Amino acid sequence: MKNLIHKLRVGKAGVLLTMLSLVILTVLVFSVFRYYTETQPVFGGPIYKGSKESKGIALTCNVDWGGEYLPDMLKILDAAGIKAAFFITGRWAENNSELLKLISDSGHIIGNHGYSHNDHSKLDYSQNLSEIQRTQGIIEEIIGKTPEYFAPPSGAYNKDTVRACEDLGCKVIMWSIDTIDWKKDGTERIIARVDKKMHGGGIVLMHPTDQTLEALPTIIKNIRDRGFEILSLEDLVKTIEN
Repeated sequence: MKNLIHKLRVGKAGVLLTMLSLVILTVLVFSVFRYYTETQPVFGGPIYKGSKESKGIALTCNVDWGGEYLPDMLKILDAAGIKAAFFITGRWAENNSELLKLISDSGHIIGNHGYSHNDHSKLDYSQNLSEIQRTQGIIEEIIGKTPEYFAPPSGAYNKDTVRACEDLGCKVIMWSIDTIDWKKDGTERIIARVDKKMHGGGIVLMHPTDQTLEALPTIIKNIRDRGFEILSLEDLVKTIEN
């Protein structure tokens, strides 16, 4: 009887030890995965932000309309010594080639925003490829450089979008700080959204609106006042690649 009780105790201890080991292993794996996904694009997928260890923040602007505000936005960025990333639709580029050249000649990154501002999450591989590749060709013809980054309109994408970008040598860029400026619900709200979400490695999404233009100097000042550095998108992406 004593031997039986002893065996039962040893058996229970073994089960408890095994369960404890599994719990520890699960926590460890989750912690490593969480750290990795907070600092790296998941499995080569879209990039939402740079390294959380970075003190850098990048400014991006998606352009399918609002060209009348871009020259003044460029002046503000130039005066502040900032290089932003402008994601351009192919149809906008075709109708605004001189303005596109001005943005590029000012030293800003030119990215791809698809041709016709489609919902890329509803497109198959060939449709995604066609939209992105068409815009690549248009932009390259105008500025002499092929975009290295693609920002899906409205942030909508699927696995075929990612695969098409990989085949074209593009990185998919998203955002972690959204101004939601397209709502045009007030300059102060645009500024407040950036202030609330501000973090190291952040990617700020903007659009060319009158309120964004008005908010931009304050956004820049607030980012710097909180100890962050405004980096180019290229340099921010390097923080998760190195």
